[in-house]
Amino acid sequence: MTLKELARLLGLSATTVSRALNGYPEVGAETRARVLEAAARHGYEPNVTARRLATGRALAIGHVIPLAEHQMINPIFADFIAGAGEVYSAAGYDMLLSVVPEPEEPSAYAQMAAQNKVDGVIVHAPKVHDVRVEMLRRLGLPFVMHGRDGREAPDYPFLDIDNRRAFRRATEHLLGLGHRRIALVNGLEAMSFAHRRRHGYLEALRAAGLAPDPQLMRTREMREPYGHAAAAEMLRMPDPPTAFLTASIIVAFGVLRAVREAGLEPGRDVSIATHDDVLSHFSLDGAPPVFTATRSSIRAAGRRCAEILLDLIAAPHGPQVQELWQAELIPGPSTGPALRENQHA
Repeated sequence: MTLKELARLLGLSATTVSRALNGYPEVGAETRARVLEAAARHGYEPNVTARRLATGRALAIGHVIPLAEHQMINPIFADFIAGAGEVYSAAGYDMLLSVVPEPEEPSAYAQMAAQNKVDGVIVHAPKVHDVRVEMLRRLGLPFVMHGRDGREAPDYPFLDIDNRRAFRRATEHLLGLGHRRIALVNGLEAMSFAHRRRHGYLEALRAAGLAPDPQLMRTREMREPYGHAAAAEMLRMPDPPTAFLTASIIVAFGVLRAVREAGLEPGRDVSIATHDDVLSHFSLDGAPPVFTATRSSIRAAGRRCAEILLDLIAAPHGPQVQELWQAELIPGPSTGPALRENQHA
């Protein structure tokens, strides 16, 4: 099917159909959706080279993956990319992944900009003090940040979950079950999300009149062996924690392994709560273990970040989109009341 045939089928001009397919902002959302649906239904495949020449765009979105202590290539990142990829594919965009050593990350962005390889980028894993915002502005690359850096009033487009509130709620849930020795097995706290989660945890403890115990807090790359080692060490303490709050379901599985190796039953002897990104690789539903979790779909976040970025590319001077999603707290059998002999006033 040609562009003219598709336009004739829809009763629209070829120009309107072309602009709808290429994401021009003057085409209404309803018309664009109608054109995209018809194109998919009838198997219309636009000539990518022609589209690039007509629009002056690369029709590609960049993702730079630094190989560093914070390893982004994991099931969480894979689900985010899967969600974003769905949107890119529907809009006729390619994805460019650049995996580089961490010191080469700035040059990777600069090369993308200088060679017009991409029309925009999604920035991952923001740090508390993140220099990439100013760098990308200097390069003139449109971007959306998945998360936020540490500044109080971000002045760039982003999508984030309210990590501080999520971990305050999770800690309050454990406090409400009578737990007073609550361990935090966090991610790397140079990363903004982990920094905010620690603050939420500390806020809940202080509001309950409890002094935070540094011996019950850990920070490291979010991997299963880390969760196992941290929990095993703390369970050997003279006054061990009665509950664990972990930064990801991957870490939670490590904590669960340590709890069971200690001959303890999760949800009865020791409680475990986690942040769960609703990963396709793991599920809170069905067979045990089922964790109490603050839930947020990472795939949905990938889709939404891609939508925001494509809208920004189509309308650079449009409204700046900043979205803060709330995580849902889902109680599960991995948490239960603190045993009376383990409670501390």
